[in-house]
Amino acid sequence: MADLIRLLPDHVANQIAAGEVVQRPASVVKELLENSVDSGATRIVLVVKDAGRTLIQVTDDGSGMSPADARACFERHATSKIRAADDLGSVRTKGFRGEALASIAAIAQVELKTREHDQELGTRVLIEGSRIRSAEPITGPPGTTIAVRSIFYNVPARRQFLKSDGVEMKHVMDEFHRVALAHPDIAFQLIHNDNEEFHMPTGPERQRIAHLFGRKYDERLVPVEESTEIVQVHGFVGKPEFAKRSRGEQYFFVNRRFIRSNYLEHAVRKAYDELVTRDHHPSWFLFIDIDPAEIDINIHPTKTEIKFRDDRTVYAIVHAAVRRALGRFNIVPSLDFEPEPAILTAFAQQAGNAPRTPDWRPQDLGAFNAPPRPSVAGWQQLIDMGTVTLEGPIEVPVPEDGQQRIMPSRDHEGVPGERPVFQLHGTFILAQLRSGFMVVDQQRAHERVLFERNLKLLEQGAGMSQTELFPRHVELNAADLELIQSVMPELRSMGFDLELFGGRTVQVKGMPAEAADEDPTALLEQLLEQLKQEKSALRNERHPVLARGMARSMAIRPGRVLSIAEMHDLIDRLFACGMPYTTPGGKPTLITFGLNDLNERFER
Repeated sequence: MADLIRLLPDHVANQIAAGEVVQRPASVVKELLENSVDSGATRIVLVVKDAGRTLIQVTDDGSGMSPADARACFERHATSKIRAADDLGSVRTKGFRGEALASIAAIAQVELKTREHDQELGTRVLIEGSRIRSAEPITGPPGTTIAVRSIFYNVPARRQFLKSDGVEMKHVMDEFHRVALAHPDIAFQLIHNDNEEFHMPTGPERQRIAHLFGRKYDERLVPVEESTEIVQVHGFVGKPEFAKRSRGEQYFFVNRRFIRSNYLEHAVRKAYDELVTRDHHPSWFLFIDIDPAEIDINIHPTKTEIKFRDDRTVYAIVHAAVRRALGRFNIVPSLDFEPEPAILTAFAQQAGNAPRTPDWRPQDLGAFNAPPRPSVAGWQQLIDMGTVTLEGPIEVPVPEDGQQRIMPSRDHEGVPGERPVFQLHGTFILAQLRSGFMVVDQQRAHERVLFERNLKLLEQGAGMSQTELFPRHVELNAADLELIQSVMPELRSMGFDLELFGGRTVQVKGMPAEAADEDPTALLEQLLEQLKQEKSALRNERHPVLARGMARSMAIRPGRVLSIAEMHDLIDRLFACGMPYTTPGGKPTLITFGLNDLNERFER
């Protein structure tokens, strides 16, 4: 039998390798830009025609190459970055495999012009289909220009799979954004079909973000900064009120390399719990610096996926850093307009006073929590003050035992008339501010109050129950009975006194004190409906899901008329919550209107 196995010719092997490295014009843009960054360039110009089908050209003022290097760079596995396998543990450059230029040259017509800074002459190399057509000395500026023309000219099947120019240019823009964001110390320029799309000088990271995505982003960002012995995290996250239904600008960079990580994304999203609804997506631009020996970036051809040696610690630090940033700047969601300065002032905490932990450990998450809970004194001060700028934290009196308590209006000095409130359509509570007025959604506010109360009861396991004079019996179907049985201990912690009565009947002997007037059957049915909607989340987040479902079932409904004392009590309890501004699902509990808004509407 004849031998069947044989070595592929180099040009065929290069075309196969190109399938992994070069999937579309954007892949070429990524590789060329990263090569320019690795060359030490301070200015990079990207020129694209027809979304990269006709031309992709990158010019830099980096170190340039010698004549020998200009030829060798197109060979497979030719690299200046590593010499031995041990070098992989300390790689900080973008590319190191030596496959990019060889793969690009296999499926395009490539022209390279390069000159070292200390040489008078440079080198020009022409290559097509992995074959060098010419190599000659030239004059020109120091640095490198590489032009890639007619991508996939010799692989027509691959060229036919390219999308429209609009789609392909979007991918090119994405790659340009990633490299430009990672290196604000390099000036970038992008020209598409002779039109200048971007011209960005060097500057701080915040300025680079604004250049790429618009000036409006400057006011939408919250800075993140955390430094530990294990990892350093810095960058920016978006304010919750600017979250989008579509995935916004979400960027992770590890050692200045863009990466994708569902694990880190979960860490950030979890920090936005109760601030952003599940169908909205916040923005983030986070830079993670870590010892290269602690990561493995050689697990994907494009190196956009990495593995952390201690991924759980990195997860905890990233989550804590974002959560603390959001808490430190006291983010307040609003509807369609900016937060009222009075709200921010009354509960702001000065960023410089936030605690730091020198020897950080994953179990130290408590050091990164949001600011202390405001007491009702903060609500009283909010009423009394006007619109002022942020000067520092508002002093809130604390009892001698150091614990801040919920204080209904009847328990503190003053009478309700000193804090005017008004109910609108049995749904909203209007409260006057010196700078305007605040509108509270009474159902959402009550839901927030009940959620935090229920969560605390679940953690302590000691809910108050009011015994029913005559026990009530609730008939359930098999699925609902099984669900009730699975959460019976938690329901008892929240104040239910339940027992199985035989068959599919549950006997209700006592109700949570706050729901004593509720119909047990209706309340349990509503709670079961909430739990069934979040059944998948119930396994991993048992207490929050139960507390949230119970709060939604017990919250007062629109149309419920409240007395002045009840309105004051609800607002007092709302502002005693750890996060009074949103429901557990992330919807606003209150919004504010300034006098300036009213004056503009009346055209004064």
